[in-house]
Amino acid sequence: MDGFFNSLLRVDLTNQTYRTEEISDQVLQTYLGGKGMATYLMLEEIKSEVDPLSSENKLIFATGSASDTKIPGSAKYGVFSKSPLTGIYGESYSGGRLAPQLSRTGYDAIIFEGVSKAPVFLEISDQEVKFHEASHLWSKDTYATEDSVLKEVGIPQAQAVVIGPAGENLVRLACLENNYWCSAGRCGLGAVMGSKKLKAIVFHGKKKRKVAHEEILRSYIKDFVAKAKDNSGVLAYRELGTPMLVAITNAAGAFPTRYWSKGFFEDWEKISADTLLRDLEVKPRACAHCFIACRRFSRVKKGRHKGLVIDGPDYETIYAFGGLCMINSLEEIAYLNDLCDRLGMDTISTGNLVAFTMEASQRGALDYRLNYGDAEGAAELVQAIAQREGLGAILAEGIRSASRQLKLEDLAIHVKGLEPAGYDPRVLKGMALAYGTSDRGACHLRATVYKPELAGMVDPGTVEGKAELLVDYEDRHTLFDTLILCRFFRDLVSWEDLSTIYRMTTGLELDKKDLKKICSNIMDATRRFNLREGVTREDDLLPSRLFRESLGEGEAIKREDCERMLGEYYQLRGWDQEGRPRELAI
Repeated sequence: MDGFFNSLLRVDLTNQTYRTEEISDQVLQTYLGGKGMATYLMLEEIKSEVDPLSSENKLIFATGSASDTKIPGSAKYGVFSKSPLTGIYGESYSGGRLAPQLSRTGYDAIIFEGVSKAPVFLEISDQEVKFHEASHLWSKDTYATEDSVLKEVGIPQAQAVVIGPAGENLVRLACLENNYWCSAGRCGLGAVMGSKKLKAIVFHGKKKRKVAHEEILRSYIKDFVAKAKDNSGVLAYRELGTPMLVAITNAAGAFPTRYWSKGFFEDWEKISADTLLRDLEVKPRACAHCFIACRRFSRVKKGRHKGLVIDGPDYETIYAFGGLCMINSLEEIAYLNDLCDRLGMDTISTGNLVAFTMEASQRGALDYRLNYGDAEGAAELVQAIAQREGLGAILAEGIRSASRQLKLEDLAIHVKGLEPAGYDPRVLKGMALAYGTSDRGACHLRATVYKPELAGMVDPGTVEGKAELLVDYEDRHTLFDTLILCRFFRDLVSWEDLSTIYRMTTGLELDKKDLKKICSNIMDATRRFNLREGVTREDDLLPSRLFRESLGEGEAIKREDCERMLGEYYQLRGWDQEGRPRELAI
């Protein structure tokens, strides 16, 4: 089928063998690539109730029909597994320079199964799979690991995805890293790699996917770039990056502060985009085939971290360590960002755990002293989590397990074990529903309804129409994840554009109705996976603390409003009132 290789690679780490298998046109036409195909494979491959860190769990890498096509925003890959953090459906995406080389190996998906007897790194090309001994890399940080494996492979165009000490130590919020600073951050899938003794994977190849209409695609890309490169939103991202949201969410009173106690940080200007540009040396940075260049290549110019270079910090890292932990120095946030990247830890989950500890300490509920604003204390705790030392060993199990062990469940903020991103749902009511229903836990990226709420396109304070809004955004973003496209193109790629991209890459003639049917198949499949793992309607609601406590500014969310939106969401999805979907189309 055009747009795909119709090929899957299965790697057995236990026996150090591999084989290729065919992916049928029927599967691809029903689920497309990326998330759709990976979800189909997860239901087929991962047994119900399997331990996410056992040899029976599987790790799946996937590409889509847009991968390696030069379509702007197509420089992402997806990784999927049963999440060690949540125990349910796990997915994460990362940009940078890796996705084209992953695609050029000639596989639409790669499944890793079993457990290696000793640390190993893999070299996967369009010709073969090589198993390299990696004991000498075990305990190295992500930067050193990436440098080492690329040097050992010695192929100039090769790209590597790696884990750090957190993944090796099975920290349940560990992530995958590529190109130093690009993270497949959420759901703890770095721990799945660590459980398999898989330290790194290097990709390179020369295979190119055949698209249905090459010349038309080239013309489309040219016209798209010409039309979109000077869009006002694009220019804002290029100039300020995601840190521009610090000012926007504080103005809305939706910037999570003091571990979800407030929606406004008095020192927000000290951690804003303007301060980043003024106090650090910053250059825009782009992923492959992207003109938005939202990433910030930053060098610290002063203080104890002078000379530190990172890609960031982005908004979510600033919210997690700046707002939740009330650290008012971008230099210190950059340092914590760098520390998490080196150790291979998700900054959202890590910042939430540190802030949870700060709040518990302030309440006298924990025999551990850590004050809000203490950057050095935060760094020490981050290290302890990565190494599973002291309190860090408890926190390394994730917020749900840690709060249960510490008897602080009423304090913890998460949905299905995943901590929310930097948009308070007591202000942004659409995000209350989005966090609750997201298939991987409290995720902002499944639907990004914070965008129309913060932009004033819809009233953020009302629950009216939010279920319908969420479904439309969620469906379109699901298609983004089948292609796989970056979320920051959401305002540039319409339903019509999506139909055009599928036609040009796959040859399939799909109108909006057809695309929504495919979205329903994918959403039903992910829901079935989660129902199989014990998810219930109750799990699709916010933590009770957010219902009990209003923000200092008086904003609140009622459980009955969330229940109402949830019922409307289920109805629009064609699910019953317990969230059970209809039969799949295949």
